[in-house]
Amino acid sequence: MTRRTPVIPLVVSVLTVVLVTVALLDAPRASASVRVGTGAGSVTQAYLVDAQPGAPVRLIGPAGAVMGTGRVDRLGSFLIRDLTPGPGYRFEVSGRAGNTFAVRAQQPPDKALYRSQRFGAGYHYVRMRDGIELAVMVRLPVGKTMADGPFPTVIEYSGYQAAAPGDVVVGAIGKQLKKPDPLAPVPGVILGGAIGPAAGFATVIVQMRGSGCSGGAFDLFDYPTIYDGYDIVETVAAQPWVAGHRVGLVGISFSGISQLAVAGTRPPSLAAIAPMSITYDLYSTGFPGGIFNTGFANSWITERQKEARPAPTGGQPYARELVRRGDARCLANQRLRLQTQDLRRLIEQNPTRTTSLLEHRSPSYWASKIAVPVLLTGTLQDEQVGPQWTSIIGEFDKNRRVWVKMVNGPHFDSVAPQLLSSWYEFLNIFVAKRVPRFNPALVALAPAVYGGSTSTPGAVVETDRLAGARDLGDARRRFADGPRVQVWFDSGSGSAVPGNLSARWQRGFASWPPASVGSGTRLALAAGGELTGRSTPSATVSFRPDPASRPAGTLNVVGSSQVPWRGLPPYRWFPVPGHSGVGFVSTATDHDVMVVGPASLDLRLSSSARDTDLQATLSEVRPDGRETYVTTGHLRASFRDVTLSSTMLEPQRDWLNPRPLQPGFQDVRIALRSVAHVFRKGSRIRVTITAPGGDMTSWRFDTPATGGRVIDTLALGVGGSSLVLPVVPGQRAGAPLPACDGQRGRPCRTYRPAFNGG
Repeated sequence: MTRRTPVIPLVVSVLTVVLVTVALLDAPRASASVRVGTGAGSVTQAYLVDAQPGAPVRLIGPAGAVMGTGRVDRLGSFLIRDLTPGPGYRFEVSGRAGNTFAVRAQQPPDKALYRSQRFGAGYHYVRMRDGIELAVMVRLPVGKTMADGPFPTVIEYSGYQAAAPGDVVVGAIGKQLKKPDPLAPVPGVILGGAIGPAAGFATVIVQMRGSGCSGGAFDLFDYPTIYDGYDIVETVAAQPWVAGHRVGLVGISFSGISQLAVAGTRPPSLAAIAPMSITYDLYSTGFPGGIFNTGFANSWITERQKEARPAPTGGQPYARELVRRGDARCLANQRLRLQTQDLRRLIEQNPTRTTSLLEHRSPSYWASKIAVPVLLTGTLQDEQVGPQWTSIIGEFDKNRRVWVKMVNGPHFDSVAPQLLSSWYEFLNIFVAKRVPRFNPALVALAPAVYGGSTSTPGAVVETDRLAGARDLGDARRRFADGPRVQVWFDSGSGSAVPGNLSARWQRGFASWPPASVGSGTRLALAAGGELTGRSTPSATVSFRPDPASRPAGTLNVVGSSQVPWRGLPPYRWFPVPGHSGVGFVSTATDHDVMVVGPASLDLRLSSSARDTDLQATLSEVRPDGRETYVTTGHLRASFRDVTLSSTMLEPQRDWLNPRPLQPGFQDVRIALRSVAHVFRKGSRIRVTITAPGGDMTSWRFDTPATGGRVIDTLALGVGGSSLVLPVVPGQRAGAPLPACDGQRGRPCRTYRPAFNGG
């Protein structure tokens, strides 16, 4: 009998040997074909470029621990944030180890980085401490060439389309004519793009990482962006064409906010900063009163995410255009763009003010660290970042070389002519180190900048107010002798043209709020809608806050591309309908009442809901029956707890631990920010309480629909709710009551009492 060899086991054995052999032979070749790329360290971050797209990647820390994993994106990059600084980091791609590198700390790099880079007028790329390149555009003073240097120099540092090499004024005009120039900077960088050169300064407009033609990933003021600012200051100051090898920082909004953090890092070559229209804290703009801002904040985030996409298929217009024209460095700098953080996800994951996320990203964190002179300018009805920026003034208490200028009006009015005159003086004294002289170029530029018949400046930019100073020291003393806080009143009524960019009069104060306001003047909310300083019997009033009853006017949220000063869209300010809100109004005042500083609406509140969103609006009811908007505050009642740093005028919160409302009455204080207004003799002071919405052109609120089913009840009279105002005693207005329509930033409507009589 013949034995047969089992066929199936034999075939399986042969196939196994073949497959194992092929795998062993093929493995080294497959591994060798994987691009490991190059790893590098930023401040608290690590990034990988030029790696194999789609390959698995992990970051190995100094002790061999895995610090993060993922896959290389389609552009060959990967990035990990929030790392402990130190050496010994490396990326592994498909199991293959790459180069070893250090995650950087906040200490400055070798100064050779700054001294080794040279550039002049025009468009350039500048290398940061972590190897990332930033795009910069250098503009010389009007009428000057490089041969005329050295020049006093200022830097504008922004994430908008900033370093684009085109002309900002021509670009703004083209935008109005519906013929946009892709290479024009946005009007938001007009200080560096046009006003600075006209004022006699060389300007360096710097594109933040993760935007335009700069490298890196956009990170919303995280440490790499902040310390890029340090590196830029030192690199620019090292250029042979920079007078004195010291520079200033200028800018409004985005490039105003960035100045605080950069100055807080204390670059040794920084001479002074002049921020305009900043915010106190990113949370206060993104979540006013703890409620997500679905208007400006949401649109701003959407715009930043869109502009962070890689060119040429996305990103900013000038980056797409330069790549189309063959700019290989701009194209190479797009490699990390797919690693930009998802800002929407951050918001969803952090509905409260997460300290680790927001603290170092907020101007308030850095303000107390600033040692150089500061000129801070802002508006009191800022429809974009909000009017709460004045809270930062107290953070500068240790720096006596800080001056604050404020005016009623919208966001861009920080650059109004009367304020720009002080800006010109400040930069000449503290950056250029020269006596401010008459500047015909700046005076001539102003009409073109402000433009538009409804925005006729009224006041001109004055450049020779200190021209009579004997020398620089005398000019500095004259400037420093001015008030620490200067308030311009009634902007929009300074000439025959309603809504012009001119305030009629001003007052100076040594502090914010003025010391003479003390702990404030308290007015009780009383029955019948009365607002009074008298003692009145206890009572209650109930209303049904309904966000649907607060229709908003024209939305105005185009932060980066808006053409400044050419007027805001028409805005309808609606009255309080039905039982959706309550109002309280004083009797006619028998004298002018000047109110300057923060204010507080202290409610004794009971609600049928576990939480309720509220808005408090302060206004002036004029003798002619019209009503002028003054300021607004917002609060989600679960954030009612205040910190020990609170004052009678200004409730402070950490925004970390919301607490549902309990049955019965409880204290709920709504902060009314940035009041600087005179209630004229014969006018009445009014406060209304509603659901959020309808009073600010660009803010919207993520307030749950109530359908009028939530009932909020206020305790009135003795032991009940009250309004605390920062009244400056003994002050009178410097001009008669202006027309209701035409005041900058202040809507006007016909006064209609609320259902409760106020």
